[in-house]
Amino acid sequence: MDQLNKLSGIAHWLPRLSLAAIFIYHGFPKVAMAGDVSAMMGMPFIMVLLLGVAEIGGALLMLWGGVGPDWATRLSGLIFTVIMVGAIAMVHAQFGWNSINMGNNGGRGMEFQVLIIAVSLLYAFKGNAIKKSTEAVGA
Repeated sequence: MDQLNKLSGIAHWLPRLSLAAIFIYHGFPKVAMAGDVSAMMGMPFIMVLLLGVAEIGGALLMLWGGVGPDWATRLSGLIFTVIMVGAIAMVHAQFGWNSINMGNNGGRGMEFQVLIIAVSLLYAFKGNAIKKSTEAVGA
């Protein structure tokens, strides 16, 4: 347990990096190829572009919040939450809960989006207090 406690000071980086990677991965094509993504998603070009900018911007704020201001972490959590609520409402809710490729939903259920919302809301509510609480355990 002592070894785990020694590493707990960096524990806040695991979900932080995961969220940032997810949103950069999904945001970059929306910015770089907004026209193609717009046609594929059936969304207006400007909405796709703004969504991509929000995803990348939220990811950068989440990373910056790890070493910088509390508000960057909180704002990022709120941005991710809004994006995921929109994704569930527009796409995933109609396919139910299951995200595993079973049946006719093609693996497009909302379970992973709900998990992303939960982690994002944790950062929105706690901000960088998450970082401080993990550092205190390792002290």
